[in-house]
Amino acid sequence: MTQQITTPPPVTPLPSKKREFRRFLQVLFRSPGAKIGGIILLVTIIVAIFAPAIAPFDPLEMGVGSTLQPPSADHWFGTDDFGRDLFSRIVYGSRLTLRIGLIAVFISITSGVLLGMVAGYAGGWIEAILMRGVDVLFSFTETLIALAAVAVLGPSLTNATIAVGISSIPFYARVTYGAVLVEKNKEYFKAAQAIGAKHFRLIFRHILPNILSPIIVVATVGVSVAVLSASALSFLGLGAQPPSPEWGAILAAGRDYFRRAPWVTTFPGLAIAITVLGFNLLGDGLREALDPQQRRP
Repeated sequence: MTQQITTPPPVTPLPSKKREFRRFLQVLFRSPGAKIGGIILLVTIIVAIFAPAIAPFDPLEMGVGSTLQPPSADHWFGTDDFGRDLFSRIVYGSRLTLRIGLIAVFISITSGVLLGMVAGYAGGWIEAILMRGVDVLFSFTETLIALAAVAVLGPSLTNATIAVGISSIPFYARVTYGAVLVEKNKEYFKAAQAIGAKHFRLIFRHILPNILSPIIVVATVGVSVAVLSASALSFLGLGAQPPSPEWGAILAAGRDYFRRAPWVTTFPGLAIAITVLGFNLLGDGLREALDPQQRRP
């Protein structure tokens, strides 16, 4: 009796993009730092979205407890000098923190990427003018640029966010400019030019998709820088104004009571530090996952 051997159907390989994306997720989830950073940011986002349900008190309501009351069962993080619940203020402050970071990075990344791409692609006198202007801005620190912008716009949370976004434009422009120069010298780009590809196709089909990886990593870490800068401006009285529950403003209000009521500065300081750590860890994980060397099987 002859045994019939059945041949299994051939395995269809995953499309290249799908396979690359799966490998990207594998490398990303393999990083302990990326996992921790992702969890921190996920918790921060959930707290920001459901702040009204999580916070036991109105963050602006005064006299919900005794002034400078230490942490207790009724007030987990204690109260401030106006008797406001500190836990509720920090919970609502997460909304402001995420809004500041995302809007500031959006301003920086759109303006900086545009400048860097135009300078790197156009070359010539356009490149010289734009990049010399960026070099001039690079001679000043981001904090100094932000302070100058706030001095012109006026102290407020919105203006502080805009100022922080403006201060980081030179950095994104320089990163994008360098990435564009690298892509322009590659064979695929020269081949596309040789067959007569239009400028729009060269920029948005060939250059932009290939420089997104470093921009995404820089933008993720840039959110943490924006959060720190905005908190610093609020601490100096140039950002969020009382009674806004912004973490930097809460820190500024509690500095006069540091010895008597250290919880007023400790908890918002921890909130800032943990959030910044989350963005930095996630940025490191993305950098590793987007590295082609790491995605090799």
